Amino acid sequence: MTHPSDAFPIGASITLDQLDQGPHEVHTRLRQSEPVSWLPALNGWLVTRRDLALTVMRDATTFTVDDPRFSTAQIVGPSMLSLDGEAHTRHRAPFATPFRPTAVRKRFAQPTTAEADRLIDGFEASGAAELRRSFAGPLAASIMARALGLDQAEVTQMLAWYDEIVTAVTMITAGHDPPAQGREAFAALSERLNAAMRADPDASLLAAAAAHADLRPDEIVSNAGVLLFGGIETTEGMIANALLHILERAETLSDIRTDPDQLDAAIEESLRFEPAAAVVDRYATAPAELGRASISPGDLVRVSITAINRDPAIYPDPDRFDPGRPRRPRHLAFAQGPHVCLGVHLARLEARTGIASLLRRLPTMRLDPRRPSKIQGLVFRKPPTLYTVWNATGRRGVGLL
Repeated sequence: MTHPSDAFPIGASITLDQLDQGPHEVHTRLRQSEPVSWLPALNGWLVTRRDLALTVMRDATTFTVDDPRFSTAQIVGPSMLSLDGEAHTRHRAPFATPFRPTAVRKRFAQPTTAEADRLIDGFEASGAAELRRSFAGPLAASIMARALGLDQAEVTQMLAWYDEIVTAVTMITAGHDPPAQGREAFAALSERLNAAMRADPDASLLAAAAAHADLRPDEIVSNAGVLLFGGIETTEGMIANALLHILERAETLSDIRTDPDQLDAAIEESLRFEPAAAVVDRYATAPAELGRASISPGDLVRVSITAINRDPAIYPDPDRFDPGRPRRPRHLAFAQGPHVCLGVHLARLEARTGIASLLRRLPTMRLDPRRPSKIQGLVFRKPPTLYTVWNATGRRGVGLL
């Protein structure tokens, strides 16, 4: 089906570069005039108003993830990420209990603290570090390896497999054939995870889920594969974005140092202000009217989490970073509906623990003014680099956190 550009002139003018580098201004224009707009650059619809986005995310019958174009499923197979209805429930249910708040704290609180301290030990004396690659990413990868029952010595190999899988998914999304290395990497990961899931249920989150799963081993592995995306990509971005937002604002940093409980509020505001996962995709299964858009079966309907988290009808002065704003209604950084993020409690634990450790150990940490950071990205938003400096003391820093 063709969609005349003159029906959605703002959407027709928007480029992928705008959505990648500076989406907030174009989101504002879309939300005001074309809250559901056809974007030729996406070959699909973009939803930028919160109430309309909730309709899409909550109605898995009309707006589904279960579509042959879903790129991740083409590499890792069907999973809770790419299924709806009873099949989705069956795939998600075994992982629900291990991801509950109490279970997450019991399994991951101490290891996350220990890993954060280990990483800081590696660069504390230098007085400078690029914290996305030397802290946020490695912390997320270490905890995900632990969740899947892999040894810490296997983190590098896990990341190599992950990179090949991501490359293959990206190639499919861009309309190309995936390289053979992507399927080979997933096959190798599957072999290792099959061994891990047979371990004692106390050994890992994956083994705990497998012990109570009404799923074949290959289905458990497919779900473990998609956990890598949330557990590494978006958690890294969540930590890096929150660090940048805090270090950019002297008042916020001072408030946290005076009252460590303010850190949670700053992290939640960061999730609203710049969610690490910028969009969620759905595919229409039937004709639907949304806003003033007439959506046809098979159309891509992309919800901009970035845009709906700045809807002024919900969040007054939405372009201002304000950790003190009311917590209700909650932001939608972790989506909504049947596909709300399963790992939300683990991601929050990692961000809170990791950032608190940095601020405690490096009390003079600040952004490096010579190498500024900027959040960007079309699907996953984070700063490519996050350079920081501090007054190195050669010993562990002392602070309030």
